[in-house]
Amino acid sequence: MPFRFYKLATGDRNLRDSGTVMPDQTSILVVDDDEDILSACRVLLKKRFDQVVTCQDPGHIPALMAEQNFHAIMLDMNFSPGENSGEEGNQWLSRILEIDPDAVVVMVTAFSSVDAAVEAMKIGAHDFIEKPWNNEKLISTLSAAVKLRRTQEKANKFEQRSRMLADDISRRHHPIIGQSEGINRVFSLIRKAAPTDVNVLILGENGTGKELVAREIHALSTRTDKAFITVDLGAVPSTLLDSELFGHKKGAFTDAREDRMGRFQAANKGTFFLDEIGNLPLSLQPKLLHALESREITPLGSTRSESVDIRLVSATNVSREELGNPQIFRPDLLYRLNTVEIQLPALRDRTDDIPLLANAFVREYNRKYNHRVEGISNRAMQVLMDYHWPGNVRELRYCIERAIILANGDELGSADFASLADHRGQSTGPAREGKQTLEELERASIEQALKDHRGNISRAAKDLGLTRTSLYRRIEKFGL
Repeated sequence: MPFRFYKLATGDRNLRDSGTVMPDQTSILVVDDDEDILSACRVLLKKRFDQVVTCQDPGHIPALMAEQNFHAIMLDMNFSPGENSGEEGNQWLSRILEIDPDAVVVMVTAFSSVDAAVEAMKIGAHDFIEKPWNNEKLISTLSAAVKLRRTQEKANKFEQRSRMLADDISRRHHPIIGQSEGINRVFSLIRKAAPTDVNVLILGENGTGKELVAREIHALSTRTDKAFITVDLGAVPSTLLDSELFGHKKGAFTDAREDRMGRFQAANKGTFFLDEIGNLPLSLQPKLLHALESREITPLGSTRSESVDIRLVSATNVSREELGNPQIFRPDLLYRLNTVEIQLPALRDRTDDIPLLANAFVREYNRKYNHRVEGISNRAMQVLMDYHWPGNVRELRYCIERAIILANGDELGSADFASLADHRGQSTGPAREGKQTLEELERASIEQALKDHRGNISRAAKDLGLTRTSLYRRIEKFGL
């Protein structure tokens, strides 16, 4: 890497250019009022480190630290003429650690003052060296400082990524079940798309299994042994989405008390699943597009970009027609997302799969609750087959779970699904005859759920197989 220096401000003669430093490169900041010292450091250190930034005026330290991450900072202890107490250096040391508590600072003094050095170490300096220094000693000290900084960075990233992965692992993962024509088409697309590493867009109503498809794509991909990171864009407040996706630097906003890794960084080398992509605000869509095109992201509050290598899978319950509206979604971003597009069928369009799904859920919840329900009666199965399932497979799952918990016998009968039978006569017939639109059915189901649960949003959302955020959107949509 070339080493170029330029004049940043009046009185500062030796500062680097503003080119991006790659994450695996080492950057050293040297702050000293003596130009001869800075010149000597540039000559000596550039042989060992990728970038050497020199600065005569410590007042520029905050701006330099805001611009980039330094693996080690070499700081003089005295700047004013005739000053030799080390107080100036310690004041700037405190300021540096206030900006970045993990900063690794090596103090430099021309005086053999053990007291000043001890005070600097108490404040938080990593080490100190005396002028005139031994070149090998200086390089050795700075190399140790860089090694410490890199260890800290790895530990912080590992901890943050582990938290995200633990959150994902704690969520139960289920197989895709079905043998209908519609679901077999989905299986075929998964097998073709998974090994290619292209971006995939999954379309389908809530509860159809979009996340299951995303996980299956990851499992069959070349990244299967890497991280699978998810974010539900419908569940994260729009004001926090930038930070959630791209991370932030300490001080980027009021509550940003420390650097935070974004989901993009956590998914590096793995698969990143953006659920409910249709909820991404237009204001953030250009930043996502840039990240996909450049394979770089910039954390909130930072001027430095970071390289990322992810395979993106997105999903939405927004229809293809709505997603094509440029007032809702950027066309150029949509082109990036849907290299391969997978449309999941609603459960009412794959009723042949209902017996397979229902019996699988019976076995699952028998194990979970230590029950011994042997199966579902023919009449009860017919009730399940006739119901319109606005919440799709997720609603069927919750319905079977509830029936297993409340079951009195060794077989689930039609009485265990009485609420479905009541809804059946109300809405299934007209829907099948084409007299009611899907939107009308959805509104009716939401109204009934809210009525059944006396306006309790959490319970109504669970009954419908929706998130609270999704239910709130529909309530607003239908004016309920």
